[in-house]
Amino acid sequence: MAEARQRSIYGRRRGKPLRPGRRRTLETHWPELAITPEDVQRNDGDAGALFGFEPAALWLEIGFGAGEHLAAQALAHPDIGFIGCEPFENGIARLVTQIEADGLSNLRLYNDDAALLLAALRPASLDRAFLLFPDPWPKRRHNKRRFVNPDNIALMARALRPGSLWRIATDEMSYCRWILAHMTSHPDFTWQVAGPGDWRHRADDWPQTRYEAKALEQGRRPAFLTFRRRA
Repeated sequence: MAEARQRSIYGRRRGKPLRPGRRRTLETHWPELAITPEDVQRNDGDAGALFGFEPAALWLEIGFGAGEHLAAQALAHPDIGFIGCEPFENGIARLVTQIEADGLSNLRLYNDDAALLLAALRPASLDRAFLLFPDPWPKRRHNKRRFVNPDNIALMARALRPGSLWRIATDEMSYCRWILAHMTSHPDFTWQVAGPGDWRHRADDWPQTRYEAKALEQGRRPAFLTFRRRA
């Protein structure tokens, strides 16, 4: 196991009070969906053991927002186990409602610092990872709060299988430059880019999120970056 890390979460944990029906749905289903780093550690770092079946692969989304991308991927790939990390209660409640509506059984959720979960995972246990429209923390004094940083890149490199992909999207160009600077200089990742414009287009198997739709409505062009874990 990786060495223990301290919890590090910035920003809100709750928004508007949940409607009674959504609150009941969350409280009913959360015990069967929730996982913790301690759960992973009790299974020797094997997060796949926390599902009611043996997943063909394990995919992780960090900061899933309202969960539309994660739910769409889980619905399209019922044989894959999905783990979603999100500290914001309102987003979790939305996704849990969607999980119930679609009858999804291949999702597990974690509501705290994703770095703690990454540190608990067995090395080379993830087959794909997503970080879609994270908070860019654009003020220079807050840059250290960005998820893409040397420590977290190292944790992700440890957790991903060789040859697997980490997809990152942002509509904040200063953060895009930051991501590219940190990721392309890291020895364990290569940027998968074939030409000067393809990173502006979302792949067909990459469902849209509400954050992307909002960015487009406001005239911002998102960047869709894919990095491969070196063998």
